[in-house]
Amino acid sequence: MATITVRVSDVEKQFLDEMAKFEGKSLSDLLKTTTLESLEDEYDARVADYAYEEYLKKPESRPLSELMSEYGLDDDE
Repeated sequence: MATITVRVSDVEKQFLDEMAKFEGKSLSDLLKTTTLESLEDEYDARVADYAYEEYLKKPESRPLSELMSEYGLDDDE
């Protein structure tokens, strides 16, 4: 497992320690989960923005039921 060092001020460290305690997590777990969740959210938002821009260039859509059927996710199963 890799280790990453992050330098923070004493005030930031105190805040992070208090947040970890508030969340009932270790400081390491708090930083890891919060950072990964934030980055995943940012990635999802950028992908959505890109998809929307592509849609605006060629505004075509299909019914959800058609897509569900195409991917084998019908209600029939």
